[in-house]
Amino acid sequence: MIKNMLTEFKKFVMRGNVLDMAVGIIIGGAFTKIVNSMVADVMMPPLGLLIGKVDFSNWFVVIKQGTTAGPYTTIADAQAAGATTMNLGLFLNAIISFVIVAFCIFLLIKAINKLNATKKEEEAAAPTTKKCPFCCSEIALEATRCPHCTSELK
Repeated sequence: MIKNMLTEFKKFVMRGNVLDMAVGIIIGGAFTKIVNSMVADVMMPPLGLLIGKVDFSNWFVVIKQGTTAGPYTTIADAQAAGATTMNLGLFLNAIISFVIVAFCIFLLIKAINKLNATKKEEEAAAPTTKKCPFCCSEIALEATRCPHCTSELK
C-alpha cells in the first residue's frame, strides 16, 4: 500500500506542470527579493530626499508607547522599547514592490500572448489545397485536372 502511494506521488511530482510550477515559485521568490532590494535600496532613498530627507524604511506612527517613553528615532528603537507601531514606510515599500512585480508579470504575459498570436497566424497560413468544383474533393492548388473525377480545372 505504501509502495503504491509512493508510486502515485512520484507520478504526480514528475508531471510537467508540477515541475514548471515549482521552478516558477523558486524564480518568483528570487525575483521578489531583487525587486524589494531595488525599491528599498535604490528607489526610496532618492524619493525620500526629494520629499524632504524622509527615510521611508523608518516612517512609522507610534500607537502605544513602550516601557521607555518616546520619541523613537527608528522602528527598531520603538520595538526594543516595547512600543506598538504602525510601519507606514515598510507598507509603502511593499506596495511599490508589488506594483513593480505585477508590471513585470504583465509585460511577460503580454510577450507570451504576442508570441502565441504569431504562432497561430503561422498555423492559419495560406491553404495548400482547394476543392474540385465538380466532385468537391480536396486537391492540390496547382492541379489542372482532378485526380478523383478527372475533370479539367481552370
